[in-house]
Amino acid sequence: MFTINKNYLKLPGSYLFSDIARRIAAYQNANPEKEILRLGIGDVTQPLAPAIIEALHGAVEEMAHAETFHGYAPDRGYGFLREVIAKMDYQDRGCDIEPDEIFISDGAKCDSGNIQEILGMENKIAVCDPVYPVYVDTNVMAGRTGLYDQKTQSFDGVIYMPCTAENDFVPEFPKEKPDVIYLCFPNNPTGGTITKPQLQEWVDYANKNGVLIIYDAAYEAYITEEELPHSIYECEGAETCAIELRSFSKNAGFTGVRLGFAVVPKKLKAEGVSLNDLWARRHGTKYNGAPYIVQKAGAAVYTEEGQAQVKEQVAYYMRNAHMIYHDLKAAGYSVYGGVNAPYVWLKTPGNQTSWEFFDTLLNQANVVGTPGSGFGAHGEGYFRLSAFGTYENTKKAIERIIKM
Repeated sequence: MFTINKNYLKLPGSYLFSDIARRIAAYQNANPEKEILRLGIGDVTQPLAPAIIEALHGAVEEMAHAETFHGYAPDRGYGFLREVIAKMDYQDRGCDIEPDEIFISDGAKCDSGNIQEILGMENKIAVCDPVYPVYVDTNVMAGRTGLYDQKTQSFDGVIYMPCTAENDFVPEFPKEKPDVIYLCFPNNPTGGTITKPQLQEWVDYANKNGVLIIYDAAYEAYITEEELPHSIYECEGAETCAIELRSFSKNAGFTGVRLGFAVVPKKLKAEGVSLNDLWARRHGTKYNGAPYIVQKAGAAVYTEEGQAQVKEQVAYYMRNAHMIYHDLKAAGYSVYGGVNAPYVWLKTPGNQTSWEFFDTLLNQANVVGTPGSGFGAHGEGYFRLSAFGTYENTKKAIERIIKM
């Protein structure tokens, strides 16, 4: 008789955003006349930029003719996309990253889970707390953790690094040495950032202790303060200890198109084995590549016209973030983030739990956000609001919250 992967049974309940969707659906069914404003999931609302649409149409037309038709993509992605990424995202920032160290994928979320396949099962992971749930859940599914402790809201065998207002949402080095550390800056969910000297300390720590850093830079386009690093490879020695994940979802609105990439430097080795070679082997075996049409759209992001247009979209969402931050702060809420990230992290009022505040917002203001406890034990008492809505709906939602 066949069996199941029992590691899945360790997971408590369902995925956070699936649970939120069910609660919203139940409320909407009971109150069909209510207009619900959503500041929860980080999905974009603005249409794709004109330069991207033009590239998509052009690529579709190419697929209609035998002489320009494209089938399977190269394992690592088309050279025209990897080359422009290497130049504009890395080399122009002083990072020593080459096109053959870039692997095109369908998104950073997938890569953050799939990258584990080239790592040993005995590796112990460390994560920030609160944390993007995928980092933890995929390691649970793989079997790298123990059971879930409902009392502590944590998994046995995982090292949790508290990120609180007291440490500006930047973790301290763990007392117990991990093998793999997940870092995300600008941070989801707190909106926190890390300075280059702080990030350099993590790189130095990793190289000294033989630790791999998986660095999620999905929100680097939202950095407004020039001194903050956009990539971990801006730090000396990062090529020997870090894998970086990037996404086109938030910087260019590709949430429904799907495109991302992982950077695995050739200098990155473990036990004398190149992780670049391992990831190339996994990529070639299990992945047939992002579609040609989508990769052409991705390349359009890096054109002069595309850059101007996507920066305008990022500015649109950051306008929302600044409004959420400043209006709620003026109303007496304790708020964080919103300066270099499209998320605002707020303290729940009146000692409410994060799920109690979720229900309060939904029932009294018909506004949806994300409970902080869904991101980990240290997220309790906090709440995440997303700036990815339209300006009009975001403004209306904040006005409703303030009037509660």
